Amino acid sequence: MKRSLHLILSLFCVAAPTLAQFPIGRMNDVGFDLFDIGTSRSFYASKGGAAAVEPAPVNGRENQRIISDLAEAIEIIRSKHVEGRTIDVSALTKSAIGGALQSLDPHSSYFDASEYSEFLSEEQSEYSGIGATIAGFWRDGRFDTYVTSTIAGSPAAAARLAFGDRIVSVNGTNFSGKDTDDVSNAVRGDAGSKLSLIVERGATGNIETVNIRRRMVQQPSISDAFLLPGSIGYIAMNEGFNYTTADEISAALHELHKQGAKGLILDIRENPGGIVEQAVRVAEKFLPAGSLIVTQRGRSRLDNRVWTSSNRSPETMPLVLLVNEDSASASEILAGALQDHDRALIIGERTFGKGLVQSLFDGPNSTGLTLTTARYYTPSGRCIQRDYSDGSLYDYYNHHETIAADKQTVARTSANRTVFGGDGIEPDVLIRSHQMDKTERDLNDFIFFFTRDLISGRLGYSLKTNLVKTSASDPSYVTADAQLFNEFQKYAQTGTENLSTGIDLQSKQSFINERINYFLTLARRGDLSANRLNLTNDLPVLKAVSELPKARELALASLSRH
Repeated sequence: MKRSLHLILSLFCVAAPTLAQFPIGRMNDVGFDLFDIGTSRSFYASKGGAAAVEPAPVNGRENQRIISDLAEAIEIIRSKHVEGRTIDVSALTKSAIGGALQSLDPHSSYFDASEYSEFLSEEQSEYSGIGATIAGFWRDGRFDTYVTSTIAGSPAAAARLAFGDRIVSVNGTNFSGKDTDDVSNAVRGDAGSKLSLIVERGATGNIETVNIRRRMVQQPSISDAFLLPGSIGYIAMNEGFNYTTADEISAALHELHKQGAKGLILDIRENPGGIVEQAVRVAEKFLPAGSLIVTQRGRSRLDNRVWTSSNRSPETMPLVLLVNEDSASASEILAGALQDHDRALIIGERTFGKGLVQSLFDGPNSTGLTLTTARYYTPSGRCIQRDYSDGSLYDYYNHHETIAADKQTVARTSANRTVFGGDGIEPDVLIRSHQMDKTERDLNDFIFFFTRDLISGRLGYSLKTNLVKTSASDPSYVTADAQLFNEFQKYAQTGTENLSTGIDLQSKQSFINERINYFLTLARRGDLSANRLNLTNDLPVLKAVSELPKARELALASLSRH
């Protein structure tokens, strides 16, 4: 399930070189452990796995003074604050540590026990939950969360949760009108634990109690891999780099070759990063032996590292890499390596600009800390990291800051093309995905409810005569015809929000038909088919198809130099 980029970056990326000055020890006089740093586990790109960070000298007397000051401050808060008797000391400690880390850089983070457990499970390509995709929609001035699809064989599927079911409450807590992220967090939990949902069934409108037992649900890095028309392979790798990513892409490439793929589009849009070793291994699939992939420079000698390819038979298919501003960290390492060696044509939007190396430290009581220990540099010497010196996390995560020209560096690719560093990875071909405006967002919500009522038979319109098959191997899609569009126009006049009075529906007919097709496919065939349908109108994908000849020229020139 998707979450904000800030949270995902916090979970997948780990960042502050002044760890030695952070208080280490116990605060027994106030009854809890301060963050006692344990063994470091850095996600390095090496067969040996985790490596310990070389400790910097520690001034014991200074640490004891800091511990004493913090203990005194917390004791004053507990004894003097108007709500001191009810203050959660653990939450207060988390806020103190989190504030200290954020003053260093945007990516150093502290996790309580539940957050740390979730982080570790996501690195293992799985999470504990029910296997349902949920989304929030507005109707008549109220925001609610609905099930949009379930994973086959998951607890959600076994409980017959389905498209359009509204989540009313989770374990007795009412979530009507609440943020979808809050619902997602409530639904997740320890594997084997029980979950009680009250849902309003989309098909009948009945209110039912659904009891589900959570379990581990697979969440692979690659959500889809198939052949586009023209023998063009497409791989969606949007879920982050985890311990199975390199093996997953090997299997996907093998299958695409069997199907006769002659070119490849690798989609890493929305990919927040993850385990660097896996990004290096993916880059190695396409880069011949001896090619520099990424350099890491840090405070400790153990943090100064260089990775090169050892692949003597790399993949030779022409390659287009799709990126956007939510492609971050390990995704940018992959993009930078392929661009610097002219091995792939990069298409899309400038990437996020997250080039800090994080190390993972175990804390007391199953907590954890991620701390910046180095920076990443592409083969041409470009620093990936974007400037964060103004201190505004809001501007940083929403790309509202302006990067000064003197903060960027100029470099050259293997073919002497000009590239820039210090602000993420700039694509070779800039093209943005279509972004819904306010009118389209309002329409999108209305179309969801139209689809919900349509498939439930509440509109008196038969879908059976509108099913078409594009080929024997493709799923059945519903295509919105003139009659179905007319049905939507009538539906838009219902409820307290009469869309037909404020929106020229005829001018939006193409958009409306596309979204009706999407939601009907999502309801009938699930995420996979609906996402494939979306690709047929995806501007960056269409651009990638047209630019594959240029990608072929790059690949030939790149491979001929080795």
